Amino acid sequence: MANSKYMTAPLPSTKMPAGVPYIVGNEMAERFSYYGMRAILVVFMTQYLRNPGGSLEVMSKPDAMAWYHLFVSAVYFFPVMGALLSDGLLGKYRTIFWLSIVYCLGHGVLAMDDTRTGLAAGLLLIALGSGGIKPCVSANVGDQFGAQNKHMLEKVYGWFYFSINFGSFFSTMLTPVLLEDYGPGWAFGVPGIFMLLATIVFWMGRNKFVHIPPGGLGFLRDAFSREGLAVMGRIALIYVFVAMFWSLYEQTGSAWVLQAAKMDLNVFGWELKASQTHSANPILILLFIPLFSYGIYPAINRFFPLTPLRKIGIGFLLTSAAFCVTAIIETWIVAGDKPHIGWQMIAYIIMTAGEVMVSITGLEFSYTQAPNKMKSVVMALFLLSNSAGNLFTAMVNYFLQDEEGNLRLSGPDYYWFFAGLMAATAVVYVFVAMNYRGHTYIQGDATGEVA
Repeated sequence: MANSKYMTAPLPSTKMPAGVPYIVGNEMAERFSYYGMRAILVVFMTQYLRNPGGSLEVMSKPDAMAWYHLFVSAVYFFPVMGALLSDGLLGKYRTIFWLSIVYCLGHGVLAMDDTRTGLAAGLLLIALGSGGIKPCVSANVGDQFGAQNKHMLEKVYGWFYFSINFGSFFSTMLTPVLLEDYGPGWAFGVPGIFMLLATIVFWMGRNKFVHIPPGGLGFLRDAFSREGLAVMGRIALIYVFVAMFWSLYEQTGSAWVLQAAKMDLNVFGWELKASQTHSANPILILLFIPLFSYGIYPAINRFFPLTPLRKIGIGFLLTSAAFCVTAIIETWIVAGDKPHIGWQMIAYIIMTAGEVMVSITGLEFSYTQAPNKMKSVVMALFLLSNSAGNLFTAMVNYFLQDEEGNLRLSGPDYYWFFAGLMAATAVVYVFVAMNYRGHTYIQGDATGEVA
């Protein structure tokens, strides 16, 4: 697997690089695996978890939410490890390949052991594997492009994100059915099979895509040089604000699922499962990516130039608005009503629009703002913002519990709390973004361009 066997720099070309389909295909299968497992996690912990004797020993809803967000936080913390391995020692290909095997083992543990011990071990292995490959995969996409085809990066990251949500939609619909009809073994095992498939697809493309060699000591010199520290400092400040977005967004897989369970889930005569409602997000992403890329962004740009930082700021406001909708829904539920799930779909529409403007833009922004030998490290910092956001949510759910395990901040107040925090974050962010000064770095360019 030595890097010398492979292309180590992008070929001069104005066309789509040949390795991109393998990377995108790998990402689609891997995301099927991850989101399928994650879709049923809260339901599994609150309804199916057992003790070593085989009896049910389920968690309370606040405990399950805390576990869920600690797990997601770990998934987005371990990219730091993956980035250091990738940029400094192994290179992206070997880091992705070997950590993907760890990832497969995690699914295997969850499929075979439905106790707390199995849950903890399986989630740790998945966090190591999934988290470790995250910064490498997204940076690997950008590495395929050189100076002549770098104009394609924005759209390619859009389609990269499209593949993520294509896999996510089908897994979010399938795994709740597997859990209910066949139990945790199959529900966690099928996503594991798709993770194995993702690993095979990635291996098949090894001779098609560019392998940027690890930086070794040069990586450390770049990271701790004046330029490297300046890059990480100014971009990390932006990520502090992005962390609050993730704190709200990731609750679509926890708090919003628990809210959906208290709503009327009958859609045209078909009774949805609460965990299936999250599939609205990937469906909307599949629709919104081309809509925003080819319709909304060009239309807005005619009147108001949309820089990446401006897109992110608008996304923050949309995220706050989405939680305002769920707060209103919770008000109806507390009053004894059972509102239709269609009302939560309005919140999903607003939240997904915010996701397009924050998450997709953040991927492209992170890649282009990172010096060439620090691509995975800066991607890891971006993903670390997700870890911080989930850790914040887990802390809120943990420290606000009373002696009986109920949240002191409950009902509509819980949603208004996060909506208000996001709105305040957006206001402060505007002043920081106005003073941001960065550079653009692309593989093959000798120097960075002023952003």
